[in-house]
Amino acid sequence: MSIGYACLTIGVLNTNLKSCNAKNVCDEKLLDIIEHNLKSLENMIAYNIKNSIHLFRISSDLISFGSSPLNKLHWWDIFSNEFSKIGRKIRENNIRVSMHPGQYTVLNSPNKDVANRAVEDLNYHSKVLDSLGVNVENKIVLHIGGVYNDKKQAINRFISNYGNLDDRVKRRLVIENDDKSYNINDVIEIGTKLGIPVIFDNLHNEINPCNEDKSELYWINESKNTWKDKDGYQKIHYSQQDISKKPGSHSNTIAVDRFVNFYGSLEREDIDIMLEVKDKNLSAVKCINSITKDKRISKLENEWSKYKYTVLESSPKVYLEIRNLLKDKKSYPVVQFYNYIDEAVKEEVIPGNSINAALHVWGYFKNIVDSREKEGFLRSIDKYKKGEVSINVVKNKLWKMAVKYDERYLKDSYYFIF
Repeated sequence: MSIGYACLTIGVLNTNLKSCNAKNVCDEKLLDIIEHNLKSLENMIAYNIKNSIHLFRISSDLISFGSSPLNKLHWWDIFSNEFSKIGRKIRENNIRVSMHPGQYTVLNSPNKDVANRAVEDLNYHSKVLDSLGVNVENKIVLHIGGVYNDKKQAINRFISNYGNLDDRVKRRLVIENDDKSYNINDVIEIGTKLGIPVIFDNLHNEINPCNEDKSELYWINESKNTWKDKDGYQKIHYSQQDISKKPGSHSNTIAVDRFVNFYGSLEREDIDIMLEVKDKNLSAVKCINSITKDKRISKLENEWSKYKYTVLESSPKVYLEIRNLLKDKKSYPVVQFYNYIDEAVKEEVIPGNSINAALHVWGYFKNIVDSREKEGFLRSIDKYKKGEVSINVVKNKLWKMAVKYDERYLKDSYYFIF
């Protein structure tokens, strides 16, 4: 079993993706953006290797205007060496990647121009994965599309248009239930008829169920029947509802106790779980640590080194509770550990706690900075106390020092991203 995340890597240097507006497109700009984005992807893969994350969704934005006539570059040839290098790292480290076209890629649209653009977009996604040299276990995830007042006809149109796809797309395509139009039973019926593997999405199923008497496990096992050996392990999507937002909104982070219960209900290891959550890789590491058989306290201590100043800023009380929790070196209190962290980051930050945490971080630099840096930092603290600047001004100065003096402990800290 692998647990992964989608598209962006939070809190990791040099992993941002660039883009541009249609009015600014030119070959020179596109070359610069693609080169930057491929380097960022390489850094994301390096992070995943370091953190034993073997499932990752590559952003559709990797190649700006990749499926548009605005991009006339043969980017797969121009950057063949970069693709080859990244693909080799993916394959050698047993990472399974995927891509997921967005809401405007609608294969069953009654508008032929829209449907044709969907075909071109799927060709683009296939070209990216082919350029990486990854096998057909690395998939392209697609929703069925709209209903257009006639669901039966819309399904028939999907089936017809699917038949026109290039075989290179077909061998990678998987389909997923959505939260509005096509429930899991609809998608399984389509997948079975066309021989397409089906991804079960738990949150979509909660919002748009087929039969509320059937459990998640039932539908997961039914979906498994659509996966063949050549497709690799069955994949599912797992997310939790953000209770403060509309149905279908993903939570900021994964609550570990709920995930552990879900994982336990599967009673299987031949399944890959893609997390859809706003804090991306942070939750992936949480969930991996929560189910690992390697229950060394050092895993939690490593996590604590990243979270500690965020927790100190949010709740000094929880900070002390976690320190006490980790004193027993023979234990592995993973659920309690992450519950404490989740509890802390939900608390409203007060200025006194922010200053306390900032001064703790300042302790790494106060004896090595020059007088100008010292005066600038202390001045920012004073202005923050007076309400003249936000705490982000203070953190920005500390971050610049962390980079300048190569303080790796702090460069890996989540203090600067929360």
